[in-house]
Amino acid sequence: IIFSNIKKDLLLLFLSGIAMGFNWIFLFQAYKYTTVSVATLSYYFAPVIVMAASPFLFKERLTIKQIVCFIMATIGLIMVIGVSGAGEHSSNYIGIICGIGAAVLYAAVILLNKFIKKITGIDRTLIQLLAAAIVLAPYVLVSTGISLGSLNSKGIINLLIIGIVHTGICYCLYFSSIRDLKGQEAAILSYIDPLVAVTVSVVILGETISVLQVTGGILLLGFTLLNETDFESARVFRLLKPTKTERL
Repeated sequence: IIFSNIKKDLLLLFLSGIAMGFNWIFLFQAYKYTTVSVATLSYYFAPVIVMAASPFLFKERLTIKQIVCFIMATIGLIMVIGVSGAGEHSSNYIGIICGIGAAVLYAAVILLNKFIKKITGIDRTLIQLLAAAIVLAPYVLVSTGISLGSLNSKGIINLLIIGIVHTGICYCLYFSSIRDLKGQEAAILSYIDPLVAVTVSVVILGETISVLQVTGGILLLGFTLLNETDFESARVFRLLKPTKTERL
């Protein structure tokens, strides 16, 4: 890392890393208190927050379609939360609150990185993970303590895979691409994650999810996808494409 190259954006990088660290704390607390599917769907309200904030921060135009999508995605989130009694225990609501808190922090990471333009993905990843580690270390020491000696070989291998592949490499790829994407584009691409998480939660972990929450998840993910669908471009393409009669 060349310090002169990152000096201008160092504060933003550290703020983003701090947000990332607290984001992980809230997210794993959400997994602790509720199911993976509910925690993940609550967490992935973050792209909706980015979609709503981008016009104000980056002067990206807010259309009627985006407003409608924002409202419908919010209704979907409310259905996931289960205002009609889907949550049977108070711990479920604690998990949902933690998931939404993580969503706000995740949105902050996306938005902060949009202001950082001339730093490579590797440099971004290293600095932000360092800042996140500074946040996480005191939390781990106070809450559970560090006891690597209790891990067996399988646990150590899994820990290395999570740290190197699912965190280091994935964040490097993510930060390398986010500078070239619009805020809304970055938001929609991140929705691959909750689709996989919910599938794994139900199919592999055997966790239950109510019809109300499934419907809310479809609204939440579907209307965010709809927000990124360029109907105007598709319409122009159809108008420009010659018909069979014209080709003849």
